Amino acid sequence: MPIYDYRCLECKKRFDVFMTYAEYGNKTVVCKHCNSTKVTRKIGRIRIAKSEESRLENFSDPSSLEGLEDDPVALGKMMRKMSGELGEEMPEEFDEVVNRLEAGQSPDDIEKDMPELGDDLSTGGMGGMGGGLDEDF
Repeated sequence: MPIYDYRCLECKKRFDVFMTYAEYGNKTVVCKHCNSTKVTRKIGRIRIAKSEESRLENFSDPSSLEGLEDDPVALGKMMRKMSGELGEEMPEEFDEVVNRLEAGQSPDDIEKDMPELGDDLSTGGMGGMGGGLDEDF
């Protein structure tokens, strides 16, 4: 029986639902956390087999990083592209930050709105994503 990933629009939590192909589309899906029916299906990422070297090759040119600190939209696009190349599932906080950057919000404003990310960055990464702040960046 397939497993379908959902996200509740009320409590914002993710959950899985087991149902047959026949049930899919005919069965009302209810959040396991808050019993809301306001849910959306989360489509998983597809993966293409590439070596780590070829995935990161696109980012080896230092000139591709020029001006990112002054352009939040370009920074957001680069972060989204890098996460796609890494092929790993990123936490919701990462997607929220990237969406805000792509909308033109400055990193400083995002950090003010989401102070818990700043705390995480100083102790090793955004929400457990690894890596801390690099003083020379």
